[in-house]
Formats: sequence, structure tokens, C-alpha cells
Amino acid sequence: MKLLLKGGQVYDQGTFVPMDIEVTDGVITARGTSIPTTDIDRVLDVSGLHVFPGFVDVHVHLREPGFSYKETIATGTRACARGGYTTVCAMPNLSPAPDCDEHLRRQEELIARDAVIRVLPYGTITLGQKGEGELTDMAALASRVCGFSDDGRGVKEKETMRQAMLNCKAADSIIAAHCEDMSLIPAGGAIHAGSFARDHGIPGIPSESEWGPIARDVELLRETGCRYHVCHVSAKESVEIIRRAKAEGIDITCETGPHYLLMSQDDLKDEGRFKMNPPLRDKADRQALIEGLLDGTIDMIATDHAPHSAEEKSRGLAKSAMGVVGIETAFPLLYTHLVKPGVITLSQLVEALTTAPRKRFRLDGGIKVGDRAEITVFDLNATGTVNPADFLSMGRATPFEGWKAEAECRYTICGDNIAYEGGC
Repeated sequence: MKLLLKGGQVYDQGTFVPMDIEVTDGVITARGTSIPTTDIDRVLDVSGLHVFPGFVDVHVHLREPGFSYKETIATGTRACARGGYTTVCAMPNLSPAPDCDEHLRRQEELIARDAVIRVLPYGTITLGQKGEGELTDMAALASRVCGFSDDGRGVKEKETMRQAMLNCKAADSIIAAHCEDMSLIPAGGAIHAGSFARDHGIPGIPSESEWGPIARDVELLRETGCRYHVCHVSAKESVEIIRRAKAEGIDITCETGPHYLLMSQDDLKDEGRFKMNPPLRDKADRQALIEGLLDGTIDMIATDHAPHSAEEKSRGLAKSAMGVVGIETAFPLLYTHLVKPGVITLSQLVEALTTAPRKRFRLDGGIKVGDRAEITVFDLNATGTVNPADFLSMGRATPFEGWKAEAECRYTICGDNIAYEGGC
């Protein structure tokens, strides 16, 4: 099939250039002005719209196999496509967890059957994704996964992580670490150990439960030289530890989420849609994350899209399940509330959503000639508000309900598939 995107403002090395893009059988075959429409099967008029490389999210929860009452590969990837995402990396807290050939194959079969965009699974670090005990055979799985993670659980013992790093390096893969020391978190810990927790009598989660394991792992990285990525950074101390490690030449990258860049504990309400792990922290932490994004300490933005059932999120801050959704709203909210006010540039946002994750996780795809076609088209003049009732995801729990969002996805193209088409 031949597809032509005609008349768009195409992102090119930090600027926008008016040009057409031709896609043939899922590959970018031409770019330029006035590409002829002869022999084209479909022409998409994208004049007045902005054309980006497809967004990449290295941290999503698609819940299958095992938890299809929360989300499915089909619903989750349609939501991703609506958000402009063409490649996502699926976290392994599944049942069964992808810790061996048989278990990984079950996930791969669901992806092949139902995904409308590219989904790359993580393998687990430990068998059963327990954060302790026996390690997964990384060498056996490395060619089929984007990396290894026990997301949802931190690797408990230092020696376990040391050996995991050595095994991961030998397999030429990457560890995406959920850094959380449960021994520092009181029973019932639900939100940041700050003013809101004290005022409302809710056990708090200290920042050290995040930055302590990062500091431990940086020490191990000096010894092992493993490729290492920190998931969902939320604390100012974490940013500084990673900044110093990078200056030292350690092979470390990290991500943060839209909610940590846009909110703090001051925005909390005693509702399940505000409960996530790690929690929203102080204004100073939010500012440190923004500064880290600006100076390159924070490499990329990942949503940690984590859908749950309505009942699981209906129990307030203390008792609701951890996790919020965000894949459909990430770019519109970040564009509206960080780019438009001049906090970051549009180019910085696009790099954090496209170039940085592709480079770190060795992913192909994009909008240059020869690339596997991964394209997202946005109307940056659209206006609207976040309404969970409109989500394609089965998850509805977002802390951003009612927020202004001045950008809307029009098309998402992944290979030879128009994965999303809306608002036209």
C-alpha cells in the first residue's frame, strides 16, 4: 500500500519544515514538496497540522495476560495510538510473568493477535517477578524483549542486583529498575511523606525509599558496567544522584512521568485517581524534575500508564490500587502546560518522547526516508479538556480530569497500519 501525507509541518531536527511524506508498504520512501499523487492508494491531507516521529513509551502496563478486567492488549494499544504512540514497552507484572519461554510466548501471541501498534515486552529480572530469589535466564530471552524489569517491585538484595547486572550485560540488554525499598515504607504507605499525609493521617512514603536503591545501584554500576535505566523518577535526591552518576560516566538513564512534571502533593485530593507509585511529591521535587529534563539528567518521559478497574480506584487514597492512566493525555497536557508557557521547548518535549527512548532502547522507526514508518500527526490548535469518559483505555482514573489540553491527535501510523484516525 502507498500512503501520502500531504502538506504537513514535519518535525526535522528541532524545526518544522513544510513537506509531504510518502509511505510504501510501511516504509518511508520519499519526503519533499509536491510529491505526485499518482499510484498513491490514499492521500491524507495534513495541511495545517504538525507531523512528528511516532511517540515511544518505555513504561506502560497493558495487563494481559492475567488481568484483562483492567485493560487488554486491544484496548490499551488503541489508547496508545490515540495518544500518538507507535511503540510501547510493556511491563511484566502479568500472570504468568514473562520469565521463561513459555510465559513470554503467551504474551507474544496476544500482542500478535490484538496490538494495533508495536508492543515490545520486558522480561522479568527474577523468576515470578518477585524482586528476590532466582534470576531469569536473560540470555535465553534477551533477543525477544526490550529489556528486563521487575516493575512494581524493587530488587531487594544487593547481591541479587549485582548478579542481574552481570547477566544483563552478558546478554547485551538493559535493566529498567523499579527503585523502591519497602523496608522504609510504613504499613499502609499511600502518598508522599509530606504535609498532606500528616494533615490527613495517611502513612507516608519517604523519598529515601526511591533514592536509596538508586544510590545502591549506582555503586553496583561502577563495578558491573551494565546498561541501566531508572523508572518513574519522582524525588529531587534521585535527580541529583543520577546527575552525578552521569558526570562520572556511568551508563545510566532515567525517565519521569507527566504527572510528576505537572503536579505535586499540593494537588492531592482524597480520591483514588491521585494514587500512584511513586507518589506525587513536593513542589521542590517537581521543580527538580523539570530542571533535570532541561539539563539532560532526565532523558525521557514515560507515562507509566497503569489502568485499574473502577472499583479498585474507588477506595480513596488509603485503600485504592496504585496507578493512574495517562497514555491518551500525555502529549496534549505536556504541550499545554509546559511548552505553551515556555517552561520547555516543543523540541525538548519531542526529543524526550521520540529520539531519547529510541536511542536508549535501540529501537528503529521514525519519519526519515528508509525508516519503518512511525508517524503521529497533531492539531496543535485544538482545544479541549480531559474527560475520562472519552478514553479508549478501559482505565478511567486520571488526576488530570477537567484539565485543559490544547492539542489533539489526528493520525497515528505504525508501519503499514493507520492505527488511529480521529477528529477529522
